[in-house]
Amino acid sequence: MNGVSLAKKESQRKAEDAILDVTVPAGEGWSHELLPGQVLRIIDVEGNQAADTLFYDAEHPHDHYSVTRTIAGQGGIYLTTSSVLRAESGKPLLTIIADTCGRHDTLGGACSAESNTVRYAHDTLPMHNCRDTFLLELAKQSERYGKRDLPPNINFFMNVPVTPAGELQFADGISGPGCYVELESHGRTLALISNCPQLNNPCNAYNPTPIRVLIWDN
Repeated sequence: MNGVSLAKKESQRKAEDAILDVTVPAGEGWSHELLPGQVLRIIDVEGNQAADTLFYDAEHPHDHYSVTRTIAGQGGIYLTTSSVLRAESGKPLLTIIADTCGRHDTLGGACSAESNTVRYAHDTLPMHNCRDTFLLELAKQSERYGKRDLPPNINFFMNVPVTPAGELQFADGISGPGCYVELESHGRTLALISNCPQLNNPCNAYNPTPIRVLIWDN
C-alpha cells in the first residue's frame, strides 16, 4: 500500500523540441495552462529541491487535484511513473509518463506561515512560504480564486516517508541534480508550482535552488 518501490523511467523527449523552457528561481512561483495532450516536465536542477505543485481542470476551475481520489485510484501513497493524477470529481487530469527520481510525496502538504511557526519557531512567521505563493499565482489567473481553492498539493522530489505508526517524516531527499518528472495532460489543465523556499527541514537540503520547466506538444 505504501508504494515504496521506485518506478523510474526515462523520457525520449529533447529539450530543444520544447515549446516552452522556463527556469523558476528558488522560492518563486509559476503557473501555466496546459492544452490536451501537452507534456510538462519539471526538472530538479541541482537536486533535493521540493517543487510544490497543484493542478486544476481549466474548464471547471473548482475541480482541482485530489489527494484522496489519486491515492485511492492507484492503491498507493507515493506518485511515480503511471500514476494518474485525479480531480475531486474523479476525472483524470494528468498521467506521469516518465520519472527519473522514482517517488514523490502527496501527503506532506505545503508550508505556510502558520505551519512554520508550529513546526519550527515563531520567528519563522514572516518567512516566504508555498501557500502564499500558490495564492499569488491563483490571483494572476482569476480573481474568482481564493483560499478555499487551495487543496492539499503534490511535492515533487520531496521525500516524506510514512512510519509504521502512520506518522510523516520530512527526510533527506532521494532526488539528484537533473532528475525530472514528466506528465501528460488529459485536457485543459492549469498547473501551479511553488518552488519551495523552505529552509527549516531537509526537503531542500536547507538550500533552495531553481527548477526548470519544459512543455512539449504531443
